Amino acid sequence: MNKAALVNTNARAELDPRLAANKQLVLDFLQKMINEADFAAAAIHFGSQYVQHNPLIEDGIEGIRKHITGLRSQFPQLRAEVKRLVAEHDLVVAHLHAKRSPDDLGLSIVDIFRVEDGKLVEHWEVRQPVPETAVHANDMF
Repeated sequence: MNKAALVNTNARAELDPRLAANKQLVLDFLQKMINEADFAAAAIHFGSQYVQHNPLIEDGIEGIRKHITGLRSQFPQLRAEVKRLVAEHDLVVAHLHAKRSPDDLGLSIVDIFRVEDGKLVEHWEVRQPVPETAVHANDMF
């Protein structure tokens, strides 16, 4: 996670050790799953049930395994940089810049994870391609 992401964390999570632990859990999961391509290391963070709201991924650990394996075979240089993490109650929101290759403009992705007893049990996702140009000078991150 870059320094900007550390600055952009919400203050409540810094005061509540449970929220800080949930953020660390998500950060470790994303690092292992996407950047290190180590599904076994990432899978320790799943609860016994894993509900998936992305319509392209099946429920459960096997659903995410199939999805990430397919992505990795298609895009072996897949990487994601966490730009922001926000924790509230049992939810952690991660704002990512995902790139399928070093030259790819990438996607702005917002992943929302529900954490229960220190494990990931539910996931939502929204994504938007990073355009070549914008009508303003702001970037997406």
